[in-house]
Amino acid sequence: MEIDHIADGIEAHVAELSDALTRPEDDECVLCYVNRMLTAFGCDTTLRWARRWRDLLRPRATGLERRLEARGGFCDCEIFWNGWTLREGLQVRTEDGDLEWPATLPPCAGLAPRSSQPCANWEPWRRSRW
Repeated sequence: MEIDHIADGIEAHVAELSDALTRPEDDECVLCYVNRMLTAFGCDTTLRWARRWRDLLRPRATGLERRLEARGGFCDCEIFWNGWTLREGLQVRTEDGDLEWPATLPPCAGLAPRSSQPCANWEPWRRSRW
């Protein structure tokens, strides 16, 4: 039927568009990618974006999820709540003197060959001692 053919074409187009919108750049680190996807599409309480990055760019990085979870990143947004933050030198100072992320983040500092580590834009959260 003609309608089935049209529906199949629409489904294929949506799948292609979804892939194009959520594909990591070739030299984009995992944290820059996850942050970009969270900004565009939000968190579904899983490591969906971190896994997509790994599956497409570093499929042999089987310990990535374990490393993210070891820093409290049990979902994509928790990576930034608990694990890493933008390097202090890239943050901006508020009127109160606090540091916060700028409205527009700097471009990814790049990905080393075969590495699944964050780029130089990111640093682990410094935990205060009680």
